[in-house]
Amino acid sequence: MTQLAPPALRSDNKERPDKGRDPYYDNAKLLAVVLVVCGHFWEPLIEQSGQRHLKALYLLVYAFHMPAFVLISGFFSRTFTAQPQQLRRLASGVLIPFVLWGTLLTLFNNTLSGAHAKIQPLTPVWITWFLIALCLWRLTAPIWQTLRAPVTFATALFLAAGAFSLGAQFSITRVLQFLPFFVIGLTLRPSHLTWLRETRWLKGAALTVFAVAGAAAYWLAPRLGAGWLYRSSSADELHVSYTHWLAQSAAIYAVGLILTAAFLALVPNRRTWFTALGAGTMSAFLIHAFVRQALVHTHVYNREVLHHPAGQVALTVLSISLALLLCTRPIQQATRPFIEPRLNWLFRQGESTRNRAA
Repeated sequence: MTQLAPPALRSDNKERPDKGRDPYYDNAKLLAVVLVVCGHFWEPLIEQSGQRHLKALYLLVYAFHMPAFVLISGFFSRTFTAQPQQLRRLASGVLIPFVLWGTLLTLFNNTLSGAHAKIQPLTPVWITWFLIALCLWRLTAPIWQTLRAPVTFATALFLAAGAFSLGAQFSITRVLQFLPFFVIGLTLRPSHLTWLRETRWLKGAALTVFAVAGAAAYWLAPRLGAGWLYRSSSADELHVSYTHWLAQSAAIYAVGLILTAAFLALVPNRRTWFTALGAGTMSAFLIHAFVRQALVHTHVYNREVLHHPAGQVALTVLSISLALLLCTRPIQQATRPFIEPRLNWLFRQGESTRNRAA
């Protein structure tokens, strides 16, 4: 589940002017958020129709799209050292949006469904789990960077998490189960991604990996519950033994890592027609949830046309179009006060600012 874009995909340093941005990362962010939107729009059909081909595609996407988001989040968090300015940006760009958008989603769902769900600031509402998870991951980034074997330790925490039911607050189960991907991103150097994105034979290998994974997903579709890929449940919550959970989760973790590497190898390395949209993926990540919920509550998914391949293709095209539209500059500018609110009034000025004023 993930800013994956979600603020995860923004570095802690001020971004360079557009002409100095590396198009590869904007391409990766844009493609990742498109997959997120498509997956969320497919989900109600998976639950209703149970069609094998659609569930296979859903499983394939969910096996790697959030691991990719989280890994890139870790990569862009390498410079986070908990300096005051970085903490202010974390509060204004991640923590405050977590509370704000969780509240808005709750109120929106209540309005559409006639329910009276309580606003619970500490419990993520659907997609907002990624925001609080990113906040916690970034706050701990300096600790991971001091350990001798951070990936091993993070993986051990992930595997231990399956033995306990940790509750919904702060989405702590997902925080721990996705943690290894974040820590792997922290340990990557730019040269690692350069090798991955510029080695030609890897692109062919990546296509082969996805072909094999697609066939495996089709075979697994009637056998594997999608809940395993959400990484939000313990062994008890999935009604299996801890040994079973351990083996299956470890396999899913390995597959997610391989598919993430394959995805990153296939991301275009040059500027494309959609590269500029990669700077506005946070708005798509947050706003698409309201459109999807509106479709669910107005019973659009009950229409017969969506249970046929032509309707599903149309839904996918519309999902991609929506994701691209929500990444455009006018949408970015309109939503900026709600995604990156200015909170200068909340924080004290730093010493350097006071000295300059004096």
